[in-house]
Amino acid sequence: MQKKLLLRLKDVASGYGKVPVLHGIDLDVYENEIVGILGHNGMGKTTLLKAVMGFLPTKSGTIEYANTDVTRYPTNARARLGIGYVPQGRGIFPQLTVQENLRFAYRNMGQGSEADLIAQILSDFPRLERLLDREGGALSGGEQQLLALARCLMQAPDFLLLDEPTEGIQPSIIEEMADTLIDQRNRRGFGILLVEQNFDFIADLSDRVLVLERGEITGSLSRSELSDREKVDRFLGFGAARSTRATVGLDGEDEQEISENV
Repeated sequence: MQKKLLLRLKDVASGYGKVPVLHGIDLDVYENEIVGILGHNGMGKTTLLKAVMGFLPTKSGTIEYANTDVTRYPTNARARLGIGYVPQGRGIFPQLTVQENLRFAYRNMGQGSEADLIAQILSDFPRLERLLDREGGALSGGEQQLLALARCLMQAPDFLLLDEPTEGIQPSIIEEMADTLIDQRNRRGFGILLVEQNFDFIADLSDRVLVLERGEITGSLSRSELSDREKVDRFLGFGAARSTRATVGLDGEDEQEISENV
């Protein structure tokens, strides 16, 4: 049975003002599929997610979601169609409690009351239940990331855009997040476009991984190929396969993006 196409980018170019970053991106993601994006810092990974979400203009090419051309749609219209976005840096409200952060994301879409939906989300994120009255800014980095993901799922998206979800997070929560994402994907059938520098995380989750270099997709690795560490190391050329549950500074610099904008 053929899977439903969720997201399609055709010859997409985007950037910041007159500064081009993405050049002719072609990309498909299907339901129940996780596609990883791997690349050096500053090569356009964050820009790609921002273009899909509508935070950056598409200067040429088209973006289609669920058979709808959303190239000129504003961000809120894309979100209403079912695209969820968890940005790098999490984007939670630090002065609001965990419960208030979740309440902020509630929309009545016929899936029950606000209380019912929060209870459902907490059953998937039990770590957050004991933190409901704690301000977001008082949480650990890993707890903040789980809150950002839980808040995104309050919108019942069909598709997730995840930007560096393991950045600065302890290994136990990274494993918890991976289990949660796989479980959610299997139950909800949504697609995920994942930007990540933790090679083990991206290899464990992804059905395939695309390599982004200088704003262009230059290659891909299937799930079976991802288990061949020697081949991965040779293909990528920057030693990513040698990572072990740690964020990899792919160009030898700090874990942060050289510029959060790209």
